[in-house]
Amino acid sequence: MEAIRKQASKLREQVARQQQAVLKQFGAGGYGGSDNMVTDEAELQQHQKLEKLYISTRAAKHYQRDIVRGVEGYIVNGSKQVEIGTKLSEDSRKYGAENTCTSGSTLSRAALNYARARAQMEKERGNLLKALGTQVAEPLRAMVMGAPLEDARHLAQRYDRMRQDAEAQAIEVSKRQAKVRETPGNAENAMKLEAAETKLQDLKANMAILGKEAAAAMTAVEAQQQRLTLQRLIAMVESERAYHQRVLQMISERQRIEAPPTPSVDNSMPPPPSYEEVNGVYASQDHNGITDSMGYFLGEVLFPYHAESEVELNLLVGDYIVIRKVTNNGWAEGECKGKSGKLNLFNGKRFKKVLLSCYMKKHTHIELEKIIWSQIFRP
Repeated sequence: MEAIRKQASKLREQVARQQQAVLKQFGAGGYGGSDNMVTDEAELQQHQKLEKLYISTRAAKHYQRDIVRGVEGYIVNGSKQVEIGTKLSEDSRKYGAENTCTSGSTLSRAALNYARARAQMEKERGNLLKALGTQVAEPLRAMVMGAPLEDARHLAQRYDRMRQDAEAQAIEVSKRQAKVRETPGNAENAMKLEAAETKLQDLKANMAILGKEAAAAMTAVEAQQQRLTLQRLIAMVESERAYHQRVLQMISERQRIEAPPTPSVDNSMPPPPSYEEVNGVYASQDHNGITDSMGYFLGEVLFPYHAESEVELNLLVGDYIVIRKVTNNGWAEGECKGKSGKLNLFNGKRFKKVLLSCYMKKHTHIELEKIIWSQIFRP
């Protein structure tokens, strides 16, 4: 069929070239060169419009067909996945119901919970596949195979055939005109010319009417194709979005209801010590020995420290810092002004320990707490 189609296309091109040569031979000057010629400006615009509409509707039809094929393939594969998931759910339910384990029922309960969740998810997947079939594939398939598109395309094809007939008749009129010019006064040639011109005018009138009808039908079909395809695409996206939202909601509810309580893991730095912790542990210390095993203590910054990376602290003279840990490799970890970080001690002692007993002589308990916490969490 493809070879026959190519051969027919070549023959049409040859005929068109021969028609052009005949027109030039008889001095027509191309389409539109005479009132008797079939092609004028309005008819040419109509013809070009129909060509664009035909190409547009054909491309939209192919796209609709591609969507239908894709959705049908998705439904087939999805149905297989639903079948497999349903079988897995039934196997899990069966194991959980039998409860053959002698050392506990934890796995049985988990199997039953999984079976219920999997069954619900497969049910939602089945609803999604059904929605894709009824809301996307079927309307587009009906549009592809529907009568409006075929009727409009037949009108366009009839217009094209009539236009070819009119072009052939225009060539016949040109030939008759040449014979009349060669044999002036010949009544038979004049009558044949008149008949040919009358037939050409009828063809042009019918072609104009048919062209308007075909253009209107093709325009309506094009608008319907664009509107319906866009609506079905939106429906497909909305169906999938609703499906994933429902599945996510089901999983979240299942985790919240059935998951065993787990201790929360805090990856942040531990909070600074209270006044009693600091005072109780370090109030009697007056030396600067620092090791890995040392706990919290409060320090006063003696020399400024400028951070060289994001994990280090910026310190000013007189700031108070809660030292959490000092390692043997020369680094200390602490918190100052609400920020946790590190500082390097290679260049000498950066701070001194604060003996809370000394401060207690000058400040009350509440005043001392205000001083310490205002320094640590100062903005």
